[in-house]
Amino acid sequence: MTTTFYPNWRDVPDTVWRWGDFSPAEIACRGTGKLLVNEAALDKLQALRDRRGKPLIVRSAFRTPEHNRAVGGAKRSKHLVGAAFDIAMENHDPVAFEEAAREVGFLGFGFYPRSGFIHVDLGPERQWGRRFPARETAFAVEPPLAREVLAESRTMKGSGAAGVATLGAAGVEVAQDVLAETQSSILPLVPYLDTLRWVFIAVALIGIAVAIYARWDDWRKGRR
Repeated sequence: MTTTFYPNWRDVPDTVWRWGDFSPAEIACRGTGKLLVNEAALDKLQALRDRRGKPLIVRSAFRTPEHNRAVGGAKRSKHLVGAAFDIAMENHDPVAFEEAAREVGFLGFGFYPRSGFIHVDLGPERQWGRRFPARETAFAVEPPLAREVLAESRTMKGSGAAGVATLGAAGVEVAQDVLAETQSSILPLVPYLDTLRWVFIAVALIGIAVAIYARWDDWRKGRR
């Protein structure tokens, strides 16, 4: 197990620090600023960070003997040799975190749900404390939005009626012109065709109004 001691975390050369998701300040003793770099432990910590794919908030890593006593740590705590980390669970599922930590090679586990962190270390294999309680589902399932079948939509029916009526009015107008020019024997029918054209126009306007109202009503009811 390769370890290197530094009187202060600021003394660590950038060229030797190879754990990119952590800084010397995060791993140093919180009470004194001293740092013992335990390469095997930091390798596993970085592997855990890579496996989880999200930040690990390190509450405590290396501790000097005096700081360990001040915080009530065990006399033979793995923190004293830089081989232990207390990781906050604010942004982790404790169950998934523990599983990933075991997979990368951590052997010692301490559970502190009231304080919100899990202790992991290089071993020996053991555990203490009560595991975190199961968490409730974060998001409720949203019911699907009610949607009309397109063929039965009021908007489609109104638009269809307007389209048919518009074509009918145009057709009547063409028929008027043709009859007026080529069929003098049925000229008396032309005024009736004019009335029919206005009927089609009225139907088209009604269809457009229905389509506009249907879209407004759908929007009001949350249908898109």
